[in-house]
Amino acid sequence: MPPTLTTERLTLRGAWDERDVAPMVDFYANDPAAAYVGGPLDADLAWRALAARIGHWQLRGFGLFVIEERATGAWCGWCGLWQPLIFPEIEMSYALVAPARGNGFLTEAGAAVKRYAFETRKQTTLVSYIVAENTPSQRVATRLGAARDGQTTIKDKTVDIWRYSVATGAA
Repeated sequence: MPPTLTTERLTLRGAWDERDVAPMVDFYANDPAAAYVGGPLDADLAWRALAARIGHWQLRGFGLFVIEERATGAWCGWCGLWQPLIFPEIEMSYALVAPARGNGFLTEAGAAVKRYAFETRKQTTLVSYIVAENTPSQRVATRLGAARDGQTTIKDKTVDIWRYSVATGAA
C-alpha cells in the first residue's frame, strides 16, 4: 500500500482512487498548466493518466502523491516521485490546481517528498525535468534546493534538468 505523508497543512496520499477522477479530468481539460505535465487531455486520457499513477506505485514501489489541504480536504494536485521508462532518473514531479496556487503548498509538499526520497528511500539523486518557459516550477525547484544541471530531451522536447541536493532547500 502506498504511504501517506503529512505536513503542517497538507496530506499527501499515495493511494489514488475514484475520488481523484473528477479533479484530474478537470485539471487536464481546463488548466493551462496541464501543458507542462503531459496535457491537455480529454476525460479518457486523464483517467488513463490517473491509472498510470496507480500502476506506477505497483511497478516501481514509489510514485506520485495526491495533495489535499488538511483543513478543508480540498484536492490541490500532486507531488511525488516519477520514473516512466523514458526518464533517465527519478523525477520529483508536481502540479497544483489553480485555486491552490500561491499558498506555498508545492514547497511544503516538495519538502516532504524530498525527505521521503532521500531519508526514507535512501535515494542518492533526484531531479525535476522542467521546460524553460515554466518559471513557476523553476521557482519551486529553487526553493527546494535544486539547481539547473544541464538539459536533456524527453519525447522530442528539450527540458532543463533541475538537480536536488540532499542537504539543501526547504526540508
